[in-house]
Amino acid sequence: MTYQLIVSTMNQQDDSLIEKMNIHSDAIIVNQTDRVAYHEVVRPNHTIKWYHFSERGIGLSRNSGMMRADADIIQFADDDMVFSETYSQDVLAEYEKHPEADVILFSNLCLNKDRMPYQVNEFGRVGRMEAVKFGGARITARREKLLHNNITFSLLFGGGARYAAGEDVTFVQDCIKAGLKVYKSPTIVSTMKQDSSTWFSGFHKKYYVDKGALLAANFPLISRFGIYIQALKHSRNSNYSFKELLSFYREGANQFRRNK
Repeated sequence: MTYQLIVSTMNQQDDSLIEKMNIHSDAIIVNQTDRVAYHEVVRPNHTIKWYHFSERGIGLSRNSGMMRADADIIQFADDDMVFSETYSQDVLAEYEKHPEADVILFSNLCLNKDRMPYQVNEFGRVGRMEAVKFGGARITARREKLLHNNITFSLLFGGGARYAAGEDVTFVQDCIKAGLKVYKSPTIVSTMKQDSSTWFSGFHKKYYVDKGALLAANFPLISRFGIYIQALKHSRNSNYSFKELLSFYREGANQFRRNK
């Protein structure tokens, strides 16, 4: 099996990101900037392909990389990740060990203790409810399985899109709904900083409106009940009342339903 890393980044002026992220495998780097260009960095055992596009949006970035990938196993990454010395071998070994897996969500550690991602203790199948806990920087997949099931990242959700976040959640949900077998692995392949976010600017109205839209998109049958649960949950530690939060969630959910 072959492996390829797909990195989403912005405004890179040189190739220094390769060393910063400790990339030492075949990779595609999608740099959203103000120009359109292409170049390669060729190393003894791998090639890193740089695509520079004058466009914006995390979903669009990941799709741009995925459509140009040619490896058996692909892994999505953000530019604040630093990979282990054996990351590509570890990913391929897990797929060799588990031929039944179409998608494996790997583990990573965050240097920012306040934003530590959901931790996995043992290898296992991931259902739809648990799948919402995983971000895009943990997703690996058999590329052919994604292609045959027409699975791509949503252009409605995520940084640079109409709704600020959720392209990763929607992607994994689409995989499960399409019948792909999604698993989680405790194997740590990277660390990340997450000092700041390109999409999160506070718990304001738009944050909750966007979450309402995300609920309606991924859980249409239970979203009407789900927005009550979320509004009640967040009202305990929010400057907004339960009624205000409920109205925000409803606004986002109804907005998504009207446009569907």
